[in-house]
Amino acid sequence: MRFKPSGGLNQNQPPKNDKDAVAARAEAVGEVVGGHGQEKLFERRHTNEIERAENIAAGLPPEGAPEALPGHEHQHQAPPAPVSTEPEKAFEPVKVVEKNRSLVERITDVAANLVKKVQRLIRPEKKVHKEVIINAETLETRVAVSEDGKLEEFNIERTTEERLVGSIFKGKVRNLEDGLKAAFVDIGFEKNAFLHYWDIVPNQFDSGVEIVDRPTKRRDRPKITQKDIPRLYSPGSEIIVQVTKGPIGTKGPRVTTNLVLPGRYLVLLPNSDQSGISRKIESQQERTRLKKILRELNIPENMGVIMRTAGEGQQKRYFVRDLALLLEEWSGIQEKIKSQGMATCVFQEPDLIERTVRDFLTEDVERIVVDSPKAADRMKAMIQKISHRAARKVILYTEAQSVFDRFNISKQLENAFSRQVHLKGGGYIVIDETEALVAIDVNTGRHKGGKDQEASILKVNLESADEICRQLRLRNMGGLIVLDFIDMKSGRDRQNVYQRMKEGLRRDKAKTHILPISQLGLMEMTRQRHSESVRSAVYDDCPYCKGRAKVKSTETMSVEIQRKLQEILKKRTRDESDFQLRIVVHPTVLERLRTQDEKHLIEMEKRYFGKLSFRADPAMHAEQFKIQNVTNNEDLASVGS
Repeated sequence: MRFKPSGGLNQNQPPKNDKDAVAARAEAVGEVVGGHGQEKLFERRHTNEIERAENIAAGLPPEGAPEALPGHEHQHQAPPAPVSTEPEKAFEPVKVVEKNRSLVERITDVAANLVKKVQRLIRPEKKVHKEVIINAETLETRVAVSEDGKLEEFNIERTTEERLVGSIFKGKVRNLEDGLKAAFVDIGFEKNAFLHYWDIVPNQFDSGVEIVDRPTKRRDRPKITQKDIPRLYSPGSEIIVQVTKGPIGTKGPRVTTNLVLPGRYLVLLPNSDQSGISRKIESQQERTRLKKILRELNIPENMGVIMRTAGEGQQKRYFVRDLALLLEEWSGIQEKIKSQGMATCVFQEPDLIERTVRDFLTEDVERIVVDSPKAADRMKAMIQKISHRAARKVILYTEAQSVFDRFNISKQLENAFSRQVHLKGGGYIVIDETEALVAIDVNTGRHKGGKDQEASILKVNLESADEICRQLRLRNMGGLIVLDFIDMKSGRDRQNVYQRMKEGLRRDKAKTHILPISQLGLMEMTRQRHSESVRSAVYDDCPYCKGRAKVKSTETMSVEIQRKLQEILKKRTRDESDFQLRIVVHPTVLERLRTQDEKHLIEMEKRYFGKLSFRADPAMHAEQFKIQNVTNNEDLASVGS
């Protein structure tokens, strides 16, 4: 074993600032405005201060309620899936029967395909078949994004749930708490919304957005500071706010006055005169072109826009159309603000169908297959406002078989959301979601390693890193995440795994922060919560085990029953000549008592001069039992009921 100094092996390097990691941890448990796939816009320097004030306002400790860790033991005993030795076949898109199309539509499609083929000949690139599959039903809408038939993203929304986050309200200030530096705003719900002073003062852009100066005349606005808030927003006054976080536990919704209206290619900022461009667009040449387009847009005074990542490669006319639609939407909101009373909703966050058009319909999407005629017509109408050509990508699925079954999505979902996820190479990962964090463990399983064990371990870890990034998106897991990769001796190998994780997280729409593998062999990261995880949305805790995924063993139940019997028998008076007890238990426990613990029960009868009889009740819980007096049928003990 090599000695490692307390300061690490890189003591000559300047110490890394941990502020980013601390801020990422605090931010990971929050939500952002319009968080369904939208880039982060405003910086959050005061996240910790706002969180503390919100907790105090809800009657919780400043650091929040303590989170209990369920007692999950990590026993990974299930047999890994066998390694497939067959060569992979080239992916063929599923053929969908379409209604008869007009001659013009068919000619247009042929021409478009011919242009694409010529472009690929001139500039060859890897062909990826990307499709969006939508299952729209009465109570639920599901959206899956697949690439070459492999499920990459998944979203689910219940139609009965209210879409609160991202909605805009005409609120009424109820009271101000200077000690908390917060206002409580009535937006029409049982609990008043929490508005911190930092969410009233205009915010600067986040580091993920580059500011672009526009040559326009700005109307000077008086700078608002925290000292001005009691004067500007006294109790009873009107205030326009947008929900950034839904109510959780005793906390009401969190709101802000920094409004954002996300569109297809732009995000409109009605209360900010700053404009910018997403830093996720990496090409400097493309950024220069988009900046020129942004400066030429006719943006109203004291408003700003941000160019979204989806705008990369788009022509100016698409931005002009998108801006016109957003301004029209904002005009409608202003009309509602004027006509409606206080504590009412003036804009509701779009549903999953509309968000899919807004966030997932990119140039690389070949088609959108939807099984609802109403949803298909609605999507086409929305897309045609931006691009008539893109509207032809929407295809109505009319076959009898479920659209998710037809495209092999159902089977992939079943495999993806199990606790163990098997990898092609034979390894597997184990995912446990707890209240405090998400733990992910990597195992070699039946991976066929060669003579070079280190290379085999690296191969499993790299494959696991790709799958972990995919699982984070599919399950929409957020908060603190700890990854336990297989131990690697080489620092270069550890760095390769770290870089693979960073590359895989680039396509994640949620904000992430990841740290290198620590000396304990663990990788820590945070992923911002945009909404509840798919596990929380789809599953309830098991009423049988109460969410523990464990029940007491038959041996444990036998010990508890014998302990309770001894307690009852010791209390009886010796003059009771005929003291008979009936013990009612679950059949599996009775089998244990009869086969393995019979001699202990006979000894107990002899020692305490009692008679014991047992009866099985299949309706009983495995952890439940009753002890009754046979003479008068009195319940002497009832455990687990």
